[in-house]
Amino acid sequence: MTVLRTNVPQRLDRLPWSRFHWIVVIGLGITWILDGLEVTVVGSVGSRLQERDGLGLGAQDVGLAATAYLLGAVIGALGFGYLTDRFGRKKLFIITLAWYMGATLLTAFSWNLWSFVAFRFLTGLGIGGEYAAINSTIDELIPAARRGWVDLAINGTFWLGAMLGAGASIVLLDRSVVPGAYGWRIAFGIGAGLAVAIVFVRRAIPESPRWLLLHGRGAEAEQTLADIEARITRERGGRALAQPRGDLLVTARRRNAFADVTRTMLQTYRSRTLVALSLMAAQAFFYNGIFFTESLVLSTFFGVPSGRVGYYIFPFAVGNLLGAVVLGRSFDVVGRKPMIAGTYALSGILLLATGIFFMRGALDAVTVTIAWSIIFFFASAAASAAYLTVSETFPLEIRAMAIAIVFSIGTLVGGVAAPAFFGMLIATKQPASVFIGYACASAAMLAAGLIEWSFGVEAARRPLEEIATPLGTVESRTVASIDPG
Repeated sequence: MTVLRTNVPQRLDRLPWSRFHWIVVIGLGITWILDGLEVTVVGSVGSRLQERDGLGLGAQDVGLAATAYLLGAVIGALGFGYLTDRFGRKKLFIITLAWYMGATLLTAFSWNLWSFVAFRFLTGLGIGGEYAAINSTIDELIPAARRGWVDLAINGTFWLGAMLGAGASIVLLDRSVVPGAYGWRIAFGIGAGLAVAIVFVRRAIPESPRWLLLHGRGAEAEQTLADIEARITRERGGRALAQPRGDLLVTARRRNAFADVTRTMLQTYRSRTLVALSLMAAQAFFYNGIFFTESLVLSTFFGVPSGRVGYYIFPFAVGNLLGAVVLGRSFDVVGRKPMIAGTYALSGILLLATGIFFMRGALDAVTVTIAWSIIFFFASAAASAAYLTVSETFPLEIRAMAIAIVFSIGTLVGGVAAPAFFGMLIATKQPASVFIGYACASAAMLAAGLIEWSFGVEAARRPLEEIATPLGTVESRTVASIDPG
């Protein structure tokens, strides 16, 4: 093992915002745009897939396909998460994007229920792998003073993808514009086209210097960071960067055993694991149950035609996007604990109230969409904060695997069964049955908010190495992060 004294983390945290950081945001943020596009397309075409010129599916079949996508995401997160920690962030965020591109293109050529389910599963594998690789990279490259806002904003771009999907579905599901048998297929091809375009942006994003450092590649880490600093200095007209504060003495490891992961999560940081799992499971059930079946609610209870579902999903997506962007800065300024606990609790309370009005028949297609938009203004920030929490509260050496494990367990516990569960409730065509689903989702969010308030870690504006000391750290002289300006 190699022992190194370094200030690489401190140098990264003191960097001012620059074009380099925008490249990171754009290149990696595409993950959630693609995921949002995928989920919205499936939600929008759910009704069309049940028609004769679709695939002739039933409501439960649509829910099954959504569950297959989520199950694929779970397996992909675990497999690609392990590879991300072992072989590096950059290799994997290129591979997972290529995987997604191929799988979503195959989905466009589905010919029956089982081919559609299989291709949705494969697409999920790629998206799950993206979660682990991307969240690791974001937190390791973004300065501590802005990490919360950037992470939430990037996760929030899921809803930019949702807006694209909703807008596209309005056109592609209009039989006067595109024949019914082809519109839904073209919708899936949009994601593949975006993936091709973003590959070139991702090639400009370097490997994480933090990862290089702790995997015995100190010289490469120094050179990578020096290149970033030189680029930012030129952008600033030669003005010198602030001096880094503090350093680390670390033992580099080329590989970490699964025992390191389990020991760290179940012993060293047991309460953090509980918090992360609670947040992830609650938001997964909340989102996957409601959003994946939104088109079914609109068509079953309010008679909205499949070709007009996009008109209702679009404002819903706008509310979600605004929530993550508008509230994101508060997670750095006000603090993680009050903002995470508050957004979870408020989301649960608002959904419960909406469920009561829905059950009593007091809502129509427009008013239920307005209610959803308000609820998810807060819920989108809450859900994004779940990913932020797990990615910044565990040591770098196991970060991607921690993200993968928490995402996988949280999704299995809270998310995989949710679309099928809600689909079953909607199939009864009884508002009181659907209310049961809303009440369960509300309870999950309220419980998660309470757990965060009781056991959460206040990570706002703190360096990653201070929040969770790297496993190989011998000595730390890290000074609290300053705002790089």
